[in-house]
Amino acid sequence: MSDVKIDPNDLSAVGARLKRAQGQLGGIVAMIEAGRDCEDIVTQLAAVSKAVDRAGFQVIATGLRQCMADPDQTGVDVAKLEKLFLSLA
Repeated sequence: MSDVKIDPNDLSAVGARLKRAQGQLGGIVAMIEAGRDCEDIVTQLAAVSKAVDRAGFQVIATGLRQCMADPDQTGVDVAKLEKLFLSLA
C-alpha cells in the first residue's frame, strides 16, 4: 500500500484541536509550577489526553473516507489501517 496522503484542508479541525491541546499542556505546566492541587492537574491531563486521542481517530477516519472514496488509487491495506487504529487504543 502506498501511504495515504491526506489533504491538509481535510485536517483543519484536527489542527485546531491539537492547538487547543497544546495550550492546555502549557496551562498544566503552569499549574504544576504553581503547586496546584493534584486532582486539578490530573483532570486537565485527562482532558488533553482525550483531545489528542480524538485527533488521532479523526486523522484515521479522514484517511478511511478518502480510501473509500477512491479505493483504486489508494490500494488500501486493511491490516495497516487496523494497526494504526489500534495504536491509539
